[in-house]
Amino acid sequence: MRATELSELSAFDAVARNLSFRRAGEERGVTASAISHAVSNLEERVGIRLLNRTTRSVSLTDAGGVLHAQLSPAFADIVAALDALNSFRDTPFGKVRLNVPSSIAPFVLGRVIGPLVKANPQLQVEIVATDRLVDIVDEGFDAGIRLGESLREGMVAVKIRPRLRMAIVGSPAYFAERPMPMTPRELSEHVCVQNMYPSGVRYPWEFELKGEAIAYHPTGPIALDDHELMVQVALSGAALAYVWENRAEREILDGRLIRCLDEWCPPEDWLYLYYPSRRNMSAGLRAFIDAVKA
Repeated sequence: MRATELSELSAFDAVARNLSFRRAGEERGVTASAISHAVSNLEERVGIRLLNRTTRSVSLTDAGGVLHAQLSPAFADIVAALDALNSFRDTPFGKVRLNVPSSIAPFVLGRVIGPLVKANPQLQVEIVATDRLVDIVDEGFDAGIRLGESLREGMVAVKIRPRLRMAIVGSPAYFAERPMPMTPRELSEHVCVQNMYPSGVRYPWEFELKGEAIAYHPTGPIALDDHELMVQVALSGAALAYVWENRAEREILDGRLIRCLDEWCPPEDWLYLYYPSRRNMSAGLRAFIDAVKA
């Protein structure tokens, strides 16, 4: 097989996984037009249309789906073979691509990335932060970070710190007008921000004390999927917010936010860095895991 043919197949594989010429180009470090040109050349060479294209979307044809189903394991094996070579290197090398929830990324990775790259100048770290649930295999990530309850089967999971907690916070101005809730049931008398995933699905405020578990579903007028915005709404005095403790720590310490129901907020499940079990761990990923664990 000629190098150009392999390059065209690799471009097609990237588009098939991302269903986007732009994201495929970003992944491969080339322009979207270069990816489109390579896929068009492949289609012309095999004489079959592999992708359906519109101005808004990209999808696989039946033939494209069959080809990608057979290509994907082959390219995964190539990546694994190259990863295996890293065990012969003295220092981490190449790119490590990770997915991490945006709501926890700053205080989980903020102090890790700089020292890691400084200690390993041949290492490239690419992190995509989103609270959308991502399939790291389908979207071309080496690893991801999630709470244990969100992990897929068939993954190798490495427990990392910190263990996170949620906090209920409101501003002094808010509590000047309303009594502080003493139990989760009293939240029905308060204005509470609804927490939601990027998909729009709401999730409850979860509490536990002495074996009693309560899941409270706010019905307030504000629904957000970003903890930064939740903190800002709480600071404005408009509502109470249910956010990661670390995110509101500074505002709590300087008195701009007041925490309540603290004893009802137990630690969340452990955080895990996870990756596909079939993939050999590269020296770069191993260095990243060591840095996060430390």
